Amino acid sequence: MLPSLSIHLPFRDRREAGRLLAAHLAAYAHRPDVLVLALPRGGVPVAYEVARALGVPLDVFLVRKLGVPGYEELAMGAVATGGVRVLNDRLVNALRIPAHVIDAVAAQEQQELRRRERLYRGGRPSPDVRGKTVILVDDGLATGATMQAAIQALRQQQPARIVVAVPTASREVCDALRAEVDEVICAITPEPFDAVGRWYEDFSQTTDDEVRALLAQRERPADEHATPRSTTDSPDTDTMLSEAVRETAHSLSGTAHDYDPLLDRIGDARVLLLGEGTHGTHEFYRERAQITQRLITEKGFTAIAVEADWPDAYRVNRYVRGASDDLDAGEALADFRRFPTWMWRNTDVVEFVEWLRAHNDTLAHHARPHTTRVGFYGLDLYSLHASMKAVLRYLEAVDPAAAERARARYACFDDFGEDPQVYGLITSSGVAKSCEDEVVSQLVELQRRATEDARRAGRVAADEFFSIEQNARLVKNAEAYYRTMFLEEVSSWNLRDRHMAETLDALVAHLDQQGGRSKVVVWAHNSHVGDARATQMGERGELNVGQLARERYGRDAVLVGFTTHHGTVTAASDWGGPAERKRVRPALADSYERVFHATQRTRFLLTWPASEAAMEGLRHPRLERAIGVIYRPDTERASHYFRARLPDQFDAVLHFDETRAVEPLERTADWEAGEVPETFPFAV
Repeated sequence: MLPSLSIHLPFRDRREAGRLLAAHLAAYAHRPDVLVLALPRGGVPVAYEVARALGVPLDVFLVRKLGVPGYEELAMGAVATGGVRVLNDRLVNALRIPAHVIDAVAAQEQQELRRRERLYRGGRPSPDVRGKTVILVDDGLATGATMQAAIQALRQQQPARIVVAVPTASREVCDALRAEVDEVICAITPEPFDAVGRWYEDFSQTTDDEVRALLAQRERPADEHATPRSTTDSPDTDTMLSEAVRETAHSLSGTAHDYDPLLDRIGDARVLLLGEGTHGTHEFYRERAQITQRLITEKGFTAIAVEADWPDAYRVNRYVRGASDDLDAGEALADFRRFPTWMWRNTDVVEFVEWLRAHNDTLAHHARPHTTRVGFYGLDLYSLHASMKAVLRYLEAVDPAAAERARARYACFDDFGEDPQVYGLITSSGVAKSCEDEVVSQLVELQRRATEDARRAGRVAADEFFSIEQNARLVKNAEAYYRTMFLEEVSSWNLRDRHMAETLDALVAHLDQQGGRSKVVVWAHNSHVGDARATQMGERGELNVGQLARERYGRDAVLVGFTTHHGTVTAASDWGGPAERKRVRPALADSYERVFHATQRTRFLLTWPASEAAMEGLRHPRLERAIGVIYRPDTERASHYFRARLPDQFDAVLHFDETRAVEPLERTADWEAGEVPETFPFAV
């Protein structure tokens, strides 16, 4: 029976969770056959406390996923510490992946694994686990996929027993693992589980330096009770950094020349990505609009691509280019019916869309009006059914026989209803065949047709062909997105951002064909815009549009982030919920937003290179806040913060210390009332 413990929830941090977990493992204390292996990086602080309490050695067990080429999010196997390789034979056989491809992928991942082992171990060899009792430790289990890969790899090294020990996990995962190992210790299995980070007050990213320090600490028994030096900046250092930022930042005073330094930084770049720290802040929308207006009038930008679905945005595109019957911007935005409607149906977007229409109207009498009119396009992929309907409407008008073929292919989705997540759940579980072949075939046919028809068409028709082709591409990618979102080893995030980047590339290529070197400005959340390689996203294998844009366009891509410290925001409490006007809590300590707040500048622009002191301090990893369409202050730290290196993530940052909620076109009673004030800080 497990000992009775008084557990403070959530855990204060991983170290406390490790101390509590160790009490459940007392039977393994001071045994010479026991070894604690941590799954880096988050599992190391937990395992350090377990190993220290039990008086047994500590090491790390590294696992690297083997991604299917072209679908890297899908794991065909893994490599692990000790030269171990395991394969998902069912997947390998189903996809007919040749041995030489597996070997090539494995060689690349083994190289990265060896690099990390050198980083963590120095010159020490891998631990010998043969005949030993191995306690595998992580900071928690959500799906258990990484732990299962570690178990399979570890078993090949022939330990006597394998014990899995974690502070928190879902009950289902714990039960499933009991069939895989000799013993499973899950200190708590709360319901609903939601996510590992929910059960920690401090779930900040464990750094490589912390891993090395903790491993070294276990090598020095005399220092058994010493606490490794924290890499977190001291208050004095934070004050110095805020002063350095204050000295180098460019204040925004509301004049016409506020963004001159930013436009100088943009130069002749052809892709500018403008972020936002939330999906519901008035200042972010307003300032992006002002910057975009200057880019259009002063630097020749001719397209805005936004984090929205293609067919919904294309209706706005027709309006701003004078090619629709919509009477005003509000009517042109009417197709934005899917949650969260306020992202694009808000007063700031209406004002900007009307400006675009007026700007384009002034160009109507120029010699080449169509090459200079600015367009408005969507990058996202949630509009599976709307995009299928758009393809069918087009083909019915120009080729009824082709429309019948398309209708037959798209009928594959009919049995799953209107919710694409139902399709994803059923097909990913193997209950029904996917529609992958059908949507790929339809896209290929449409691409062939568009190529032929475009040769005989003028500019306007070419735009419509391009739009329909994008809808067919969206259907293909959306099918893959929903089909893979329920697979443990697949990152639907990567599929989504790859689609957004592909759409951006296709738009640039299309516009280049119409009028030479095009320039596009992107509006999307910071999490899509900032280079993922400089954040926790990259550390867990995720990528984003900003990273892909830098890889594709190099210096011709400029990434700009937006931050705020406090104020109000339009957001929901749950997915699909009503828009609410919520209070944005003051930023947490050790965050970039807190550093910026301490400058006592209310609005400013920061570009690189800043002063040496500012650059050095900002490059040190810190917390950064991200509020999407959902804002949950009760789990603020776990739900809305991640580690980042700001100067590597963005080329420039705009900070607005106090901000207010964007105003939806359809205001609810909840939004009008706002959030009831409460004492801050509050319990989490």
